[in-house]
Amino acid sequence: MKKPNILFYFSDQQRWDTIGCYGQPLNITPRLDELAKEGVVFEEAYTPQPVCGPCRAIFQTGLYPTQTGCYKNGISLPEDVKTVADYMYEADYDCAYIGKWHLASDDKESIRPEVDYSTTAIPLEKRGGYKGFWRVSDILEFTSHGYDGYVYDENMQKCEFKGYRVDKITDYALEYLDQYDEEKPFFMTISHIEPHHQNDRKHYEGPDGSKEEFKDFILPGDLEALGGNAREEYPDYLGCCKSLDDNLGRLIDKLKEKGLYENTIIVYASDHGSHFQTRNTDSHLNGGDDYKRSCHSSALHVPLIIAGPGFRGGKRIKDLVSTVSLPKTFLAMAGVSAGDAMVGEDLHGVADGNVEGRRNVIFAQISESRVGRCIRTQDYLFSVYAPNKNGFEYEDSDVYEVDFLYDLKKDPYELNNVAGEEAYREVEEEMKGLLSEELKKAGEKAATIV
Repeated sequence: MKKPNILFYFSDQQRWDTIGCYGQPLNITPRLDELAKEGVVFEEAYTPQPVCGPCRAIFQTGLYPTQTGCYKNGISLPEDVKTVADYMYEADYDCAYIGKWHLASDDKESIRPEVDYSTTAIPLEKRGGYKGFWRVSDILEFTSHGYDGYVYDENMQKCEFKGYRVDKITDYALEYLDQYDEEKPFFMTISHIEPHHQNDRKHYEGPDGSKEEFKDFILPGDLEALGGNAREEYPDYLGCCKSLDDNLGRLIDKLKEKGLYENTIIVYASDHGSHFQTRNTDSHLNGGDDYKRSCHSSALHVPLIIAGPGFRGGKRIKDLVSTVSLPKTFLAMAGVSAGDAMVGEDLHGVADGNVEGRRNVIFAQISESRVGRCIRTQDYLFSVYAPNKNGFEYEDSDVYEVDFLYDLKKDPYELNNVAGEEAYREVEEEMKGLLSEELKKAGEKAATIV
């Protein structure tokens, strides 16, 4: 049987509820919604690390950030770790990477201070094993804005572009498909930065006209209740998401044109969500934040839609899944087993309903805003923090204190922290036990939770 092509299309800072098949009332994602009807929608998918660089390190290695050392932004991927690209080449795949990398540069405070590649070409040894087609900027928001910018190719040559960034990054992906010779199956990652805010301008930058086109937005319940800056920023945020969908459609059309669509698995996800400055305002903040870096669903709950060979039928999966499992799932699609070298699970089994004995628990590491850890079950969200430890300076702790406990059935928008309440004493103790087990499974040192 011919191995499938694999296309990993992921966004940056996109909430799950921006997408029609997850309940978005506006017509933001018609192409993705069509894909969802063909494939599998994971309704309860969560990121294991709501920060750009650490999550990308997970996507490349299948390991938690504390296992690779990439626990915060500004720490490059170790050159001796085996990556998804390394496995794919061994399986005779052709690999391509396009868009934002965020795994080459070390900031001056990092444990491995080296050359800053944030606005320069990334050398081969810093590309996580990718050897072929490459149209990348390490920190794309530093080399571009919503309109216009540049990336670098596999020969370290600058590629300047004019136009809306999502369109132009997708142009590079179409360039790859146009030159693809079908000799080998391909594994292509398209890492968009949208709808991430533009750092230097402190705004989301949708295509021109977004504010008018999406002025009739309806805020999700948590943002409606908590405020933040969503009322000002949400129309452009939705404009970014609509552009992502339009460009996904361009790729699907190209795959169909070339006769590749039926044998291509498309994976759509995001690295994390956005809380629009509504969270991390509590007294336990020890670091910094704006839109992510939180245990709350606004930051952790992400879209995950997979369609193609092995993932068909318009299924909707309600089991909790973590995107820490994506690398192991990619390899399984290619007929490769990483065994215990990667954490997580092959999501094909969950999609097929093979969940007997599977524990429905999500674990996440929180950094930069605090040194935090959390677990989520179907009924509760429980988070702890390390007292007196700055989330930019420390990756873990041997002592944690209780931060949040939410009763999700009574409080779906996570507005009422019931930690410490007598009625939830037994639940809190159970959550502590579950979290301790997850810390151990993630290879973390034993910690006391008080």
